[in-house]
Amino acid sequence: MVSRCSRRRFLGACAAGTTLLTGDVTDAAGDPPVNVRGAMYLPPRAFNTYQMWATYEPGVTERDLGFAERLDLNAIRTWLSYEAWEEDRAAFGRALDHFLATADERGLQVLLGIFEGVGRPPTPQNLHDVDPWTGTSTFSPGMVVMKNPERWDGPRRFVRWVMDRHRDDDRLLAIELMNEPGWRQWKKRFARAMFDVLVDERGRVPLSVGATSLANAADYYDWGIDVVQFHYNFPNSTAVFRDLLRQARNLRASTDVPVWLSEWQRVANFSGKLESPLQRGPDYSSLAPLVREAGVGNFFWSLMLKPAYMVGQRRRGVLNGVFHEDGAVWDLDDARAIASMSGDDTFDGEERREWPAWADGVTDRL
Repeated sequence: MVSRCSRRRFLGACAAGTTLLTGDVTDAAGDPPVNVRGAMYLPPRAFNTYQMWATYEPGVTERDLGFAERLDLNAIRTWLSYEAWEEDRAAFGRALDHFLATADERGLQVLLGIFEGVGRPPTPQNLHDVDPWTGTSTFSPGMVVMKNPERWDGPRRFVRWVMDRHRDDDRLLAIELMNEPGWRQWKKRFARAMFDVLVDERGRVPLSVGATSLANAADYYDWGIDVVQFHYNFPNSTAVFRDLLRQARNLRASTDVPVWLSEWQRVANFSGKLESPLQRGPDYSSLAPLVREAGVGNFFWSLMLKPAYMVGQRRRGVLNGVFHEDGAVWDLDDARAIASMSGDDTFDGEERREWPAWADGVTDRL
């Protein structure tokens, strides 16, 4: 068993100046530049995880994960829905089984998240809203549950249900307890309590938590995570992003724990004057070469082209993703830059730099 360093050493490693590689790659001839090459996945017309699982469409999953194969990805990240599980556990289980089987058939291991710490309350209106302008991500479970320990028995049962079925499932790359508990104490208290259940039910599959930053990940390292995650979707310069990747490499070399950049998108600064909608679209080629050079395991946001997950970003015209539903890509340079992490940047397809027609309601309001 690998000995764990102290919190002080963890944070110090992030700031150190060494340039060692992360260890998520090997230097043997013929190995790919990046070993963990993934994408975040929600179906293109699902605005929260409840919509993905409560109305699960096997054909959409099969189509979309086939697109991941075209980029030579070997991993996919997605989250479950406590609310959909509560409604119909049998149907939820069948949907999850199909998703994992489909991913496995396409050579994709799954980073499977249990809870979601970002969004709006999971009211019936928010859960079912599919309007591209108002559809929203939702907490899972809701704030009322997370703030009240007397209501934690249901989430504990959900964690145990997941672990009973998948603690030793080789189709999983890792189990992520929660996406972005962040810095709010009520979310962290809930996440810590649920992580304790996760540890009690531990199997072979590594455990993790989705962190907003490496500093935030230090808390979860203290909890006993097996994989460090961190997010940086919109750095305002390549210099800032390169420095963050250096910190990730330092941390991996110092702790001997895998370190994954599990959300990234493009160089951008949305604080100033708004550009045209097309200029607020994807630009993965602005960062992918740096990720490839660093060799950091990663998941870009997101596989499918869709209006931004966060309503605030969406109303500024932010568009994420690589693939239209018909398999065309927003930008061939983006697709080739992502594919290059496998060691082969070959990618052929149609380029179409247009918003999806079903999401025109967003651009009409900008």
